[in-house]
Amino acid sequence: MRRAVVLLSGGLDSATCLALAREEGFSPVCLLVRYGQRHAVELSAARAVAASLGAPDVREVAVDLRAIGGSALTADVDVPKDRTEADRAAGVPVTYVPARNTLLLGLALGLAEVVGARDIYIGVNAVDYSGYPDCRPAFIAAFQALAALATRAGVQGERFHIHAPLLQLSKAEIIATGLRLGVDYALTSSCYAPDAQGRACGRCDSCAIRRQGFVDAGAKDVTRYAPR
Repeated sequence: MRRAVVLLSGGLDSATCLALAREEGFSPVCLLVRYGQRHAVELSAARAVAASLGAPDVREVAVDLRAIGGSALTADVDVPKDRTEADRAAGVPVTYVPARNTLLLGLALGLAEVVGARDIYIGVNAVDYSGYPDCRPAFIAAFQALAALATRAGVQGERFHIHAPLLQLSKAEIIATGLRLGVDYALTSSCYAPDAQGRACGRCDSCAIRRQGFVDAGAKDVTRYAPR
């Protein structure tokens, strides 16, 4: 089987990406990145998802983005809660982590070159997203072009393919896809501000988008929420 590096965050989208990579015939190498995020719940979730979907090759890289800050996920900045759809459409929120997806794809590209993979999966989404600039088709296309120029394999004529299979799907479509492929979403964690027990706050943008996705998909929401 061909190998593919799958960026696995422990969230709903990346879990679905892993399932799609397996369905498409790849042997996944899961890359987890401890980048200084507010909590480690998502990393534990990522390992549980990998085990559940039969992906034993899991690598973890640590990069401290708290040294840069600039985001509610990497600095002592409150996570916005109870925002309306109009609020989310107003601009890039403070939960945006500067250059995060550029960094994550760069690490995945390095790992791909080392393990002989020419395919990388990332769960970015340009439909049900929070306005992040690094979740757009133009960003994925630009990084794929960069991969051809920035690697030994690329300059020797080999082609890297950045797979973003969720890019144009709604959250409901993503959930339906994952359920078809046997993803256990109870193992995943999407919340920006989970409590000490790993339960979702139910009030941040990520929770709101995820919850509505289950409603729109006509599926049971298996998320563990903290009591209000």
